[in-house]
Amino acid sequence: MLKIGHRGAAGYEPENTLRSFKKALDLKVEMIELDVHLSKDQKLVVIHDNSAKRTTNGKGWIKNLTFEELRKFDAGKEEKIPLLEEVLDLVNKKVMINIELKGDNTAKPVANLIKKYEKKGWSKNNFQVSSFKFNELEDFFKLNKKVNIGVLFEHFPNRYLKKAKTINAYSINPPVKFATSEFVKKAHTLGLKVLVWTVNEKSQIEQLKKLGVDGIFSNFPDRI
Repeated sequence: MLKIGHRGAAGYEPENTLRSFKKALDLKVEMIELDVHLSKDQKLVVIHDNSAKRTTNGKGWIKNLTFEELRKFDAGKEEKIPLLEEVLDLVNKKVMINIELKGDNTAKPVANLIKKYEKKGWSKNNFQVSSFKFNELEDFFKLNKKVNIGVLFEHFPNRYLKKAKTINAYSINPPVKFATSEFVKKAHTLGLKVLVWTVNEKSQIEQLKKLGVDGIFSNFPDRI
């Protein structure tokens, strides 16, 4: 079962920062999850929200700020908002990276960056691309049919089980409330892995292990 560090190790360090990703590596995760948006100057920046307000000392919409402007913000403990490339270089194939397409129009630049890293010796198995935005996953699938795709959803589990197969998804990534025995069996019957988010309580983690899920996202990955 995959031990997945959510936004790095967000329970210990500022989320989606190099410091958080280093901590996740120290905690022996097998996969790191992160979120990407495009800046005004079309850089792939690693941040969860579409605004800088919650996670930094700055403000403004990510899409309206250049990377240089975003870089001036403190993302916690004097960390900066990283580029996706910086995270890839830090991880350097040690573990898998789950790139969540959080912002609009991120599918193509992420596909292009993955292609660039494949030329550097990375393999498709070093990546997973996931999103709640099914149209972004469809766009990504048209550009790259080899990298594993994860379908995130918050509602209507059966609908997304069906949709996942249309893009040959590797996994379906449900919130913990939908990770039932019945759902796990349905997903496995369809050939889909089940990666559950975001689980921090040890008792819930143990329960999910008994259900046979294939991976768990946690802010405290050492609890898995």
